[in-house]
Amino acid sequence: MESVQSVKQRFELIGNDPGFNRAIEKSLQVAPTDISVLVTGESGVGKESIPKIIHSQSFRKHAKYIAVNCGAIPEGTIDSELFGHEKGAFTGATSTRSGYFEVADGGTIFLDEVGELPLPTQVRLLRVLENGEFLKVGSSTTQKTDVRIVAATNVRMYNAIEKGKFREDLYYRLSTVEIDLPPLRERKGDIHLLFRKFASDFAMKYKMPTLRLDENAISMLTNYRWSGNIRQLRNIAEQISVLEKERNITAATLHNYLPDAGKNLPAVIGEKKKTDSEFANEREILYKVLFDMKNDLNDLKKLTNELMESGNAKDVREENPGLIKRIYGNHKENEQDYEDVIDNAYDYTQEEHITPVQKTNIDNHYIEPVEPVEPSNDRYDFAQEIEEEESLSLADKEIELIKKSLNRHKGKRKAAADDLGISERTLYRKIKQYGL
Repeated sequence: MESVQSVKQRFELIGNDPGFNRAIEKSLQVAPTDISVLVTGESGVGKESIPKIIHSQSFRKHAKYIAVNCGAIPEGTIDSELFGHEKGAFTGATSTRSGYFEVADGGTIFLDEVGELPLPTQVRLLRVLENGEFLKVGSSTTQKTDVRIVAATNVRMYNAIEKGKFREDLYYRLSTVEIDLPPLRERKGDIHLLFRKFASDFAMKYKMPTLRLDENAISMLTNYRWSGNIRQLRNIAEQISVLEKERNITAATLHNYLPDAGKNLPAVIGEKKKTDSEFANEREILYKVLFDMKNDLNDLKKLTNELMESGNAKDVREENPGLIKRIYGNHKENEQDYEDVIDNAYDYTQEEHITPVQKTNIDNHYIEPVEPVEPSNDRYDFAQEIEEEESLSLADKEIELIKKSLNRHKGKRKAAADDLGISERTLYRKIKQYGL
């Protein structure tokens, strides 16, 4: 068995990071066996090097080595590509074709991006791993194959299993030995070495002097987060080699090629975008919050209107205990808030109109002047004002939420009202209002 250092030289692998060296060491240890290997790591860390090392150090090294990018093959043709097909199996199948598993018999197949395989193909692959048997598309004859499978993925497999996108039994078959390659940001000591290697290669390729970085540029290069890992570093080295006439690169020059350099904020790696259903649930929650706020505002206006009409805070408190409890809750501090509102309320009312209240000192609480308010025969006309100013189709959304709640509770108004956070009487009024 070759040493780690000799393997690095043979495959032109750069780096002295302990995690990177451990990955190569594990590759050499499992190479003489036939067990399946799963290579994990972020995109761009160089996962394709591991299966080459394993194949070159195995007893299958004189047989075929085939690398398959599972994410690049359309779902409708991937079974045909992997397992082959019979003539006439589908439209366009004008002749019998051998798949990769048949061609690579006795050798090694590298399945890159194995997490992108469709579920029906995963079932076929599981059968190959269990007993070495497969069926061509359109055939009823079982064929045997003797291949070693090395898979790689940048997908978090446990998340994919939880979401039903990857079979758990297949994962355990593939990951008999799991080799993880660390991201470049965790290999800080290797970043400058890799850059020098790439700069030297491009200088030779384009017949130009090699790039040199000053100390500040090296520090910037080392502390950059490298979301694209080694692939991104190689691209940056090529850009600078081609575009810069000055071969001594400063930090200011390097900064122009590093997106958002100096902004090493925490970032979530590998998270997928939220689905439409997740956004719909958030919208529904937001609308419910808005309706709760609207109901609280209506209750407050009702309480204030009664207080202004009666002019007696004590009677209002006794007549509306449920309303006050719903607005202010049971906490002592909330009760104190209510007491403060009542104590500082306007007691100045007349039959025809309410006179402006001048800035007055009441127990050190100052009340700003207010404009006269014309009385209305309808003591609850404030609720109509809310509906007139309503925007963003809140009425439609309120109807939708009421319908959903009624359906969820099989028409039971009390349970639906509790679910919506309103009283049964309010729900009954809204049902009549909207004709539900």
